[in-house]
Amino acid sequence: MSAPFITFEGIDGSGKSTQARMLAESLRAAGRDVVLTREPGGSPGAEEIRTLLLTGDPGRWSAETEILLFTAARRDHLEKTIRPALAAGQTVICDRFADSTRIYQGTTRGDLRATVDSLHALMIGREPDLTFVIDMDPEVALARGLARRSGEDRFEEFGLDFQHGLRAGFLALAASAPARCQVIDGNRPAEVVAADVLARVHAWP
Repeated sequence: MSAPFITFEGIDGSGKSTQARMLAESLRAAGRDVVLTREPGGSPGAEEIRTLLLTGDPGRWSAETEILLFTAARRDHLEKTIRPALAAGQTVICDRFADSTRIYQGTTRGDLRATVDSLHALMIGREPDLTFVIDMDPEVALARGLARRSGEDRFEEFGLDFQHGLRAGFLALAASAPARCQVIDGNRPAEVVAADVLARVHAWP
């Protein structure tokens, strides 16, 4: 297996961050050189933008402004972390990437998908090799996300209807890109989900 760029996507509280970490741990234990990163963030500049995006009032930014901020953070992340790691032969595992912007800003907060895709093509130009969409009951996931009280819960505060819209968006996106996206049932114990993910990574071309 060559060194792939793997991403985890899903609604808030779906367990994708946990699964990204568990996969990184499993691959490292097997002797692979792994970079575990996240979005927004993953580089010093992008982490600063993360604070702007994930804290404060839910209405702090328009969807259009969010798209620009996320793209700026992603570009810095790509330049400083993702590209260098892949060039060095390291496996990159990222908690969220462009698919989140496509769904959060491009679909559920207005018909802005074309804007997201245009900016992505112009400024990013890179898709993951393999994407796991962790699918979970929105009500359970939202309760879990809010219970964390991380201080980065701006999107959770949009409410349950927003999370249902996100879930539908992620499932539709996965269906539109079956060669890259695999839907994982997140309504199971974390260890069971992690074993499922690891098996699929090993089966990946």
